Order: sequence, then C-alpha cells, then structure tokens
Amino acid sequence: MDRAALADFLRTRRQGLQPEDVGLPRGRRRRTGGLRREEVAELSSVSTDYYSRIEQRRGPRPSERVLAALAGGLRLSPDERDHLFRLAGYAPPRRTADRPRPNPGMVRIFDRMTDSPAQIMTHLGETLAQNRLSRALVGDQTAYTGMDRYLAHRWFTDPAVRLRHPAADRPAVARTIAGQLRAVSTREGAPELVAALLAASEEFAALWREHPVVGPYCPAKRIEHPRVGRLELYGQSLLDPDQSQALLVFTARPGSASEEKLRFLSVLGEQLV
Repeated sequence: MDRAALADFLRTRRQGLQPEDVGLPRGRRRRTGGLRREEVAELSSVSTDYYSRIEQRRGPRPSERVLAALAGGLRLSPDERDHLFRLAGYAPPRRTADRPRPNPGMVRIFDRMTDSPAQIMTHLGETLAQNRLSRALVGDQTAYTGMDRYLAHRWFTDPAVRLRHPAADRPAVARTIAGQLRAVSTREGAPELVAALLAASEEFAALWREHPVVGPYCPAKRIEHPRVGRLELYGQSLLDPDQSQALLVFTARPGSASEEKLRFLSVLGEQLV
C-alpha cells in the first residue's frame, strides 16, 4: 500500500468534483472548490473520520469493498478505479467487457435520490449503480461478475438471496422474476441467461414452461433486513426513453414503521466500513 500516493490521489479526485456533479446542493457559504471530505464519506457510505484518516495518511488499509465504494462515490472511471486499487496494494477488480454504463440522463436523476433507496438497473436485472441507502437495504449488488450480475440468476442459484424475503413471499417473487425475464426474452432475447438458468435450476425450468406473464404493477415488497427487521416498501420505476435501463426507487408509506426503519438504515449506512 502506497499510503501517501493513495491519500494524494483521493484528494485530487475529491477536489476535482463539484457538488452539482454528484447531485448535492452548493450552498451560498461554500468557499472551497471541490467536495468536502464529509460529502465524499456520505456518497461512499463510510464515516467522515474514517475517510479523513485515509486522506491524512494515517488511516488503516481500506478493504476492497471500501475502495469500490470510494470509487463509486468519487465517480471514478474504470481506469481510475483500477489505479486506486493498485495504490492500496490490491489487484484491480476483474472487468466485464460488456457491462453497460448508466445512461447520463438517468444518472443525473439518480444522483439526487438521497433519502430513498435507489438503483439503476438494466432490462435484464443487472444493477449498474446504487445509492448508499440502497446498499444498506439490500447489500452491494454491483460487485457481481459473470451470470451472477443478473438478479434472476442469483435468485434461482443462490439460496442466501432469498433470505431477504419472507418465506411466504418467495414463490410469488420467483414467479415475478421468471415472468419478467420471459417478457424480456420475448421482446429482445436473452439466450445465454435463459440457458444458464434452465441448466442450473429445476424450479426455474418448471416456471419457464408455464410461460408466466406479469403486469407492470408490483404490490408492496416485504424485505427482511438483518439489522432492522421487516420493511414493507413500494417500488417505482422510471424507464429510460430507450427502455434499456430503469431507475428503481423504494419508498415506504408515510408515518409507517417501515419509514422509520429506512431513516435508521440511513444512519447505519454511515457505519459501513
């Protein structure tokens, strides 16, 4: 780990960003250029003290997960992200050549979503970007590689993914995911993903043979969180004009226990180091 170079690199990238670049208000009393340390910490879901110690060349060696969060918070390019990992003494994460980038217009809206869990997803269910509250709610879904990039593949091949939903809800969720993939496959084709799922999951194969059809409306989703318990949330999707990507935002009924739990998760997100 090159502690000095890592600190300098983070500082230059922080100073090169303006609040407007990441959806933050500038404020009339702002005197310094670039982002403040506490703003980068918030965007990256780490504590301000932890981030400040790294920039001051006295912090611990950041984990790969923290580095990925910092790269997202600072809006680093793939090459800049790889450089960040090397400075910290890690091999750069494996790149996926065909991974799409979030559409710029969608990102401008996404960056302003600070009080609700939000993520940008492709039509195949790959998460391209998450805000800090989304990561606190469902974990980091952007770090997967291979077929696991797609929600459908994780759902039907990794039992741990289902633990985020009550047992009674899981059959309906499975049918919805299969139905959404069926719609995408009919419209645009997804032969590799479908073939992988047919080979890996008898449950998926049975659902696929039924030709499940789901509508655009989704009822409230119940999520089991390991820290705050059960939340009942509503998902709203904003489609990009070419419908290749969607901004998914979760909200809770005003005044509900789930709304209080989301507020608590927002605080917990600061401690994810």
